[in-house]
Amino acid sequence: MNDRSKPRRPATFRLDDPGVVVTEADETSRLSRATIQITPEHDPQALPVPIAAAVPARRGFPWGTLFWSGLGGLTLLGTGLGVVRLIEDLFARSETLGYVGLAFAAVTALALAVVIGREAFGLARLATIEKLHARAAAVLASDDRKESRVIVRDLLEIAHQNPQLARARAALESHTGEIIDGADMIRLAERELMSPLDAEARRLVSSAAQKVSIVTAVSPRAAIDVLFVFVAALRLIRQLAYLYGGRPGALGMIRLLRHVITHLAITGGMAASDSLMQQMLGHGIAAKLSQRLGEGVLNGLLTARLGLAAIDVTRPLPFAALPPPKLSDLATDLLRKKDGEE
Repeated sequence: MNDRSKPRRPATFRLDDPGVVVTEADETSRLSRATIQITPEHDPQALPVPIAAAVPARRGFPWGTLFWSGLGGLTLLGTGLGVVRLIEDLFARSETLGYVGLAFAAVTALALAVVIGREAFGLARLATIEKLHARAAAVLASDDRKESRVIVRDLLEIAHQNPQLARARAALESHTGEIIDGADMIRLAERELMSPLDAEARRLVSSAAQKVSIVTAVSPRAAIDVLFVFVAALRLIRQLAYLYGGRPGALGMIRLLRHVITHLAITGGMAASDSLMQQMLGHGIAAKLSQRLGEGVLNGLLTARLGLAAIDVTRPLPFAALPPPKLSDLATDLLRKKDGEE
């Protein structure tokens, strides 16, 4: 006997019709032929979700934090006492020298306060962009409309300082009330605000890779190659951070560099560069180049991969509606540049 019921032809009915009966999926009661049976589907959000047991964090006394805090406090106290003694000695020798030393101390303290404030603002701005990226990724998965509006508002505040995004901001604000789904709101914000920034970021990465490739190809010393690649990488990361709204200082650059290296380690970026280089060697492209030019191309590819990782780290929105830049496209531009120079 076939368990499958005979397919029923489409029909229209009213929910308040007495001939409409709502039953459970496992209910096997027989109904009359004139009765319309509706079996509601289970809500996916109401299904039980397995929760992994969280591993308790290892707790202990923060001896390292205590050490560095004490060392920093002692350093500040020693510096302060040294400055006070210096000013007292200057006043004891000459009143004019004392006032000059006091003026220098005031200027130094003011400059130090400004530098600390800028570093704190840069770190806070980077943390805001990182949280915005994580929140946008969560909205793309949950489709939360309310949270998407908050994210778009925060994103517009960050993009308000960029005059090149004035038209994109106006277009996004005009369509904000027409979008219902939260994920679509994030995708719309990405198309409007991130498209011009992604194009500029791709140009910056391609330009940095070409410069590294040219300099390392003609440089006579390996030490010069390493120094230039390091400086070019730092400059590229800073440019990308400023492009996407970050304002990193010295501490912010250290944090960004650590995040970029971590991103490369997680995503296997160097392996991707190696596979691309092997593909180039397999097609005989690098064989047409000299040894120095081949090293320059490899250094340029590694710089390009570092730039792509920096884009993923500094970009306030994840890639959802727009395709991410690929290393193969940058490699094509790099080889085209090499061919043009030859």
